[in-house]
Amino acid sequence: MEEKRTNIYSLIGMMLMFIILMYYMYNHQPTKPNTQTSTKETTQVQKTSTDNVPTATIPTDSLELSKYQEQLGAFGYSAVLPSAKEGSYTEIENELLKLKVSNKGGQIIELLVKNQKTYQGKPVYLVKDNNASFSIELATNDNRTLHTKDLYFEPSLSGNTLSMKLKVSATQYLEYTYMLHPNEYLLDFSIHSVGLSNVLNTGKVPVLSWNLTARRMEKSVTYEDRYVQAIVQYEDNRDDKLSAGGEDSEEFKQIHWIDFKQHLFSSFLITDKPFATGKLSSKNLANSEGENVRKTKDFSAVFPIAYNSGEISESLHFYYGPSDYHLLKKYDKEYELTKAIPLGWGIFGWINKWFVIPVFDFLSKFMSMGLAIIVLTIIVRILLSPVQYKSYLSQAKMKVLRPEIEEINNKYKGQENAMKRQQETMALYSKAGVNPLSGCIPALLQMPVFFALFSFFPTAFMLRQESFLWANDLSSYDSIAQLPFSIPFYGNHVSLFPILASVTLLIYMLMTAGQTQQPQQEGMPNMKFMMYISPLMMLFFFNNYASGLSLYYFISNLITIFIMLAIKYWIIDDKRIHAKIQENKQKPRKESKFQRKMREMMEQAEAQRNAQNKKK
Repeated sequence: MEEKRTNIYSLIGMMLMFIILMYYMYNHQPTKPNTQTSTKETTQVQKTSTDNVPTATIPTDSLELSKYQEQLGAFGYSAVLPSAKEGSYTEIENELLKLKVSNKGGQIIELLVKNQKTYQGKPVYLVKDNNASFSIELATNDNRTLHTKDLYFEPSLSGNTLSMKLKVSATQYLEYTYMLHPNEYLLDFSIHSVGLSNVLNTGKVPVLSWNLTARRMEKSVTYEDRYVQAIVQYEDNRDDKLSAGGEDSEEFKQIHWIDFKQHLFSSFLITDKPFATGKLSSKNLANSEGENVRKTKDFSAVFPIAYNSGEISESLHFYYGPSDYHLLKKYDKEYELTKAIPLGWGIFGWINKWFVIPVFDFLSKFMSMGLAIIVLTIIVRILLSPVQYKSYLSQAKMKVLRPEIEEINNKYKGQENAMKRQQETMALYSKAGVNPLSGCIPALLQMPVFFALFSFFPTAFMLRQESFLWANDLSSYDSIAQLPFSIPFYGNHVSLFPILASVTLLIYMLMTAGQTQQPQQEGMPNMKFMMYISPLMMLFFFNNYASGLSLYYFISNLITIFIMLAIKYWIIDDKRIHAKIQENKQKPRKESKFQRKMREMMEQAEAQRNAQNKKK
């Protein structure tokens, strides 16, 4: 009875795809926004609440206050102003953002992204509970080193512009200016000083530091953490990112912007005039799942800023909001912010930008996100069906040649005849006009689309908190059961779409193996185990991935199976293939350079082996 074996060449192609997928996964490890335009104006609210505001100890005793002022030197003037009050802040907002700017440090101490919710249904705060700080280190002429985060600014609101002044006199000050625009996540921010050239030591450059601890927003904190990274654009519009795991730190030159990216949300600091140098650092905080894990990473950025005629003058911008391709694309002409979205490098990114995103946007106008994924999958599989046809045709040819290959294996048995057996097999392929690698080449041709979609789904903001069937969030896993324990590399829950994708992958591989059933050549590895290990690996790796991605692979495998059945029963005729192969055998065939080279290499190896045997 003939033993069923898989086509080694087709399986090599599948294995290469799987290995590259695992490598890619290792290295890359929504509530709908309210579209109604609010008529609410930008507002200012002076409050004395101490919630989320770093406390300061300003002496109330006149003698102690005098000593405190002396410690601050010229900046002691700000300590006795009415604004130097513990817990004071100014609140400004537009239709999309709500900010609290503290008098102490003149910095943002709370930032709410409106119309968005965390996985727990709570408001999305990118800044809250002292998780961020913004400060400038200043050296004074009387040899003091001060940090603006410790000093008190005086607020003043005019229209949609908030001015925060750190004064050394009524006419000398360091000013932060915040400007919110209607329906914008982009916030203009400027730093400039007036009359401080005789107060500050201009021989020592000021150092700007911005720190942020990324807050957990999504259901799986370890999955979310794979996409939480510090990203930078520098020099000639080059972009780079720090490692997503462990600790990382790197220095850059000519920095245009940095993004403390929080998977599906971003916090950008953008400069109109590039920082000459800067250092970015990140530290991973989320090493395991669990409701007690509330933070993902610590970010830090440090930039020396230059004096201009003895004064400080910097024109900056903040972007706080969704990492949505369409929102960020509005600013691409000036800042190229979409580079912060990991759509894939090279051809993968091009496929996403020029095909996947436009098609998905069009489909999502007429149907739910889940149905849009299914229709997108159908379109992709139809476009790739000619490639699949070529692959299946190659398998059918190999099936026809199976008896002759079995005959060669029986004729040249044993390890000593391995080279001769391989030569005869290659000669048969050449004579019949069959390329044994044509079964895996089509699979490799599908890889750009495969990896483009693998990058698209985990970073698609439009999938966030969109439900489909049993999945309540297509940007996160679709748990149908919670386990009382955690399985390594799998987790403590059971996701259904990865199970369906794995089962259909197994069915597809069994069908492929049943189509080829090539005899196992002696000395060649048995690749049959790949039929079982690949679906199992998919089941484990995709259990914590976005359910939208698993839905795509499930539908893709299902369509592939139907296309294979259609090709087998209605398109390809085994008898005609057999007749064509027999016809090819009768034709004189010119040996290609590759085939000639392979034959010469085999003959040389065979001659060397025979010579060694004679010496023995």
